[in-house]
Amino acid sequence: MGRTLTVIHALGLLLVVFSAAYVIPVVTALIYDDSAMLLDFLLAMLWTASSGLLMWLLTRHYKGELSIRHGYLLVVAMWTAMPLFATIPLLLTVPGLSLTDAYFETMSGMTTTGGTVLVGLDNLPPAINVWRHELNWIGGLGIIVLAVAVLPLLGIGGRQLFKAETPGPMKDSALTPRIADTARNLWLVYVAITVICILMLKWAGMSWLDAVCHAFSAMGLGGFSTHDASIGYFNSPLIEFIMIVFMLIAVLNFATHFLALRARSFAVYRQDPEAFTSLWVILGSCVGIAFFLWWNGVYSEFLTALRHASFNLVSIATSSGYASVDYAQWPIFAPLWMMLLTATVASAGSTGGGIKMIRTLVLVKQAGREFVKLLHPAAVNPMKIGGQVIANNIVFSVLGFIFLYFMVIATLTFLLLISGLDFISAFTAVLAMVNNCGPGLGVVGPASNYQGLTDFQTWVCTFGMLVGRLEIFTVLILFTPRFWQR
Repeated sequence: MGRTLTVIHALGLLLVVFSAAYVIPVVTALIYDDSAMLLDFLLAMLWTASSGLLMWLLTRHYKGELSIRHGYLLVVAMWTAMPLFATIPLLLTVPGLSLTDAYFETMSGMTTTGGTVLVGLDNLPPAINVWRHELNWIGGLGIIVLAVAVLPLLGIGGRQLFKAETPGPMKDSALTPRIADTARNLWLVYVAITVICILMLKWAGMSWLDAVCHAFSAMGLGGFSTHDASIGYFNSPLIEFIMIVFMLIAVLNFATHFLALRARSFAVYRQDPEAFTSLWVILGSCVGIAFFLWWNGVYSEFLTALRHASFNLVSIATSSGYASVDYAQWPIFAPLWMMLLTATVASAGSTGGGIKMIRTLVLVKQAGREFVKLLHPAAVNPMKIGGQVIANNIVFSVLGFIFLYFMVIATLTFLLLISGLDFISAFTAVLAMVNNCGPGLGVVGPASNYQGLTDFQTWVCTFGMLVGRLEIFTVLILFTPRFWQR
């Protein structure tokens, strides 16, 4: 009981810190002279801070170190409570919005999924649009710190695949020895790249509001937009190119970005097997899909096909979820290939979702080892990635993760099918949610959104976002009887 109260104590403090996030939409409301929005956000800030402070004060005698078991509980509690409090401005502002839909929207923002239930985005108050996009940005930063600094301590993060003696940019201790220092350095890199993105988008022709919002969602790979037509609203090859560049930056490990900046050398990226493989797969797929679309007559000119294929493929592959055209109308191979990429190409320590490239590399290497074993049963064939030997227990952990990943997708898909959703819509919606990608196909495709789902279907999708973002094990372990045993 004492440890659980310690979790509540820590959660209360986190909510107090989270209440500071309302400052940005408050400033936005002041800039646009929107007194109604100003009051709503001040109330939301007050309620969030008061609730957190009350939790913190009532459990102040239980301050202490958390065990690994309670670390899981705190992570899940944090990622469920913050979206709940983030619904307050939406419920106060958007007429007819239910708690189910509001929670879906804020969970989508915090997990950087980017699926939305809102329509009329062009006419939303600026402060609300800024708040939605800030959730993408905060969620992205939280994911980076979670992946690089927190989940490895629990033994389940993607970076847990690499130990302290790992060479080059994969060496966790090459950042800083303390989690606080690591988090601060990652935060500085994240903020600096975001500011550059804002300035580039403004230079390309966006308004300041659009530039800030889309930079927030681009760096978080969240895919929220201020327009119903998403990036297609701007119809600008320059804006699309800038977004591609920053989405590719965000899909790589931010620890690698930090090390590259510190070393002032691009060689760091070549030494990171995730970064090298991800970029080649994404860029190669852009050219391949562009040729496929041109060959099938979707676009009469190859350069036009390359433009639309590149932006939409990079957006989906990186789990951003923007759209410049309705790619659901392309021959089915193209959007399904894009959905496959969103499960695999993001690096651990990035803001992207899915399996992560490092686990994909482990699976590919393990398949190769099995072929060798069939031909040479007595051969000793250790797995190496980036020059580092990967222990068999790590391989088994990855295999367990992949099994649970596919079981979660299958289970949630069947739940949506039972609820009456068609197969393509159900399957791609679950893929999009678990991989934190945003749009699926069918009734949840890029030309529509998730507004048409029933409450049950919406909650299934919401759970998919959470379990996918928190690396599956973190959430599912709470449902095991052993977790609650002393």
